[in-house]
Amino acid sequence: MGEKTIKIEGIHPPDIFGLREEKLKLLQSIFPKLKIVSRGEELIVIGDKAETAFFEGKLELMLAHYDRFGKLTEENILEIMARENGYAASVTADQKDGDLLLYGRNGIAIKARSPNQQRMVDSFRKHDMLFAIGPAGTGKTYTAVALAVRALKNKEVRRIILARPAVEAGENLGFLPGDLKDKLDPYLRPLYDALRDMIPPAKLATYLEDGTIEIAPLAFMRGRTLDNAFAILDEAQNATESQLKMFLTRMGRSAKFIITGDITQIDLPKHQVPGLFRAIKILNHVKGIDFVFLNERDVVRHDLVTRIIEAYAIPKKEEKNEK
Repeated sequence: MGEKTIKIEGIHPPDIFGLREEKLKLLQSIFPKLKIVSRGEELIVIGDKAETAFFEGKLELMLAHYDRFGKLTEENILEIMARENGYAASVTADQKDGDLLLYGRNGIAIKARSPNQQRMVDSFRKHDMLFAIGPAGTGKTYTAVALAVRALKNKEVRRIILARPAVEAGENLGFLPGDLKDKLDPYLRPLYDALRDMIPPAKLATYLEDGTIEIAPLAFMRGRTLDNAFAILDEAQNATESQLKMFLTRMGRSAKFIITGDITQIDLPKHQVPGLFRAIKILNHVKGIDFVFLNERDVVRHDLVTRIIEAYAIPKKEEKNEK
């Protein structure tokens, strides 16, 4: 007889064992010779060493299933227990969905939902740097974050860096309450929202705390070299030429970069020219870099969003003629 303490880090225990520990009770019934007790993020297993080792191996497969699919049902547990290689079912399910990016929270399948989003996915297999340009609601940022999370899960990169220019979008940050983080967090909120769709809360909190995922203003990138990282610059239309060049040249070894922007929503002062315009012109034929342009047909929000974008696309000269 022996006692083994197994730490379950970065996962909310009820997500694995059930709100009322019903899945833990299922495991106890499958392993009647063991005593299994959940204490916060620790699992205490008491029993024969060989039986405990076998249980620990199956638990690892259960956690791997949850990490990939975002959920673990009682049926999943039974299937893992019944298979010699409990992970085989997960791999098979993944192979059936060729266009699948990853499974988000609660097992929601996240995939490209429009032709140009799919083009982003396809292009990124061949290029280390990708510019995704299009209006609001076309899913460019969401798709970019999904690609980053997939790369992290597949251990293709060691960390994710998400950056945005800290441009005041109609508000003066100096008058907002709190410290710098408090002032900037609302502006970076869309990036947090995308991550929360794709990574369980406990795991996301761990990633943010240990720096595996970093969300920061563009200015914080100066002087750094981003090795083995997946870096995303969001809202790049609000970066000046020098800022954008600074970000692009942070690219280190085994790194992947995606730059997203909406040239119809520029918050820079009128005297400053967006660096994205020049980047489109001079980087369009650089080997290893690709550009994907999204449009109103890629909008995945409410149908009205497509009509709003189309309405705002009316040339100003036509509006003047109407007057």
